Amino acid sequence: VQLQASGGGLVQAGESLRLSCTASGDTFGRNFGIYSIAWFRQAPGHQREFVGVKSYRDGRTWYADSVKGRFTISRDSARNAVYLHMNSLKPEDTALYYCAASPYYSYSDLSWMPKYDYWGQGTQVTVSS
Repeated sequence: VQLQASGGGLVQAGESLRLSCTASGDTFGRNFGIYSIAWFRQAPGHQREFVGVKSYRDGRTWYADSVKGRFTISRDSARNAVYLHMNSLKPEDTALYYCAASPYYSYSDLSWMPKYDYWGQGTQVTVSS
């Protein structure tokens, strides 16, 4: 069972990036469609924080206030992939970004890290001013 986050890089403020989260593994890959996928991030010296999540059940998305209106999550079920589209990036978005998979589908569960069973390794996003 594996989640892989990729697509990070160094950009200037105001630019955009798209992060990808892909799933592999026989069981997990076949059942990827019944996992909600979230993005979290962790900046140096800070705790890991919730960025956004897309529920597998009805496709609803929820975002942290700090990224609302700038970040969106999309899902490509055929590719077992979820994307984080980040626009109008700010220096404060600089962090290591992780994707995570949860079998839950409601926000009350999905906003809580212990509800996630699988985590990717993280991809670095650095935004210069």
